[in-house]
Amino acid sequence: MRQLSLDEANAEKLFGTRDENLRFLEERLGVSVNARGGAIGLSGRDERSEIVAARVLEAFDRLLSSGATVGREEFRTGVRVLDEDPEVDLVEFFLDASIPATLKRLVAPRNLNQRLFIREVGAHDLVFAIGPAGTGKTYLAVAMAAAALLDKQVKRLVLCRPAVEAGERLGFLPGDLIEKVNPYLRPVYDALYDILGYDKTAKLLERQVIEIAPLAFMRGRTLNDAFIILDEAQNTTREQMKMFLTRMGFHSKAVITGDITQIDLPGRQRSGLVEALEILGGAEGIAFISFTHRDVVRHRLVQEVVDRYARWEASRAERGEEPT
Repeated sequence: MRQLSLDEANAEKLFGTRDENLRFLEERLGVSVNARGGAIGLSGRDERSEIVAARVLEAFDRLLSSGATVGREEFRTGVRVLDEDPEVDLVEFFLDASIPATLKRLVAPRNLNQRLFIREVGAHDLVFAIGPAGTGKTYLAVAMAAAALLDKQVKRLVLCRPAVEAGERLGFLPGDLIEKVNPYLRPVYDALYDILGYDKTAKLLERQVIEIAPLAFMRGRTLNDAFIILDEAQNTTREQMKMFLTRMGFHSKAVITGDITQIDLPGRQRSGLVEALEILGGAEGIAFISFTHRDVVRHRLVQEVVDRYARWEASRAERGEEPT
């Protein structure tokens, strides 16, 4: 049993509505929490779980005393971060001065890799972010791009995706070419609407300050003073990836996101993203961030789905079975 004392007013805020934060702490770390005002008793399945739980509560006690706001999502983020690495300074994690103030108003990192991604995008002109669905790659890239635009670091945003079908055919979709490819760009629109709001996004799109286009439309262009995002990059060919990488102009920044376990290229073509990682690995000035299933921040079942598919595919590979 581990004992600690918190400010009583802070403790009440930390526990959440109907003690939902405490229940999450107990389920995630395997501890039992006995709280009487600010006096907390922790009984865990092992010493580590008690130490992590104590550090979470003490860190948030300090954050609340400093005037910071701690809600349900911040609390859950703190638990995940310290469960991943108990040595992290949680106060510094949330008050990190290296993250632009504009971005903090838009979105906050929810795990260590997300914070690393934000730092690397701020420090490098070209960043690759690789990992499974639900890890926040696209969302954070769009948030960084929006923050750079609002801070006047760039003059425009260019967001693109390869238009590759995953079982469907573009020819069966109604409309002209733009209307046909728009469904493939919908996740980018969704992120912009969520971060900037519908009206502001619509105005910036109308003025072409924000441009959303299929990757094929990038050929022959040089993009200066721009923040460029290539999403779903695992579905690029070698030629497309090289073409995109050579679009960068002066004072531009590019972020490339993709999941190399979800390649939809026809005819078993090799992914341009996979080849780019081999060719550019170790190149000065380029950053690479690898997300894993542990970084999934969507609904809790998404992480379970990703994990189970990974185990199933690994099991098939061990048996020498070809993918179907």
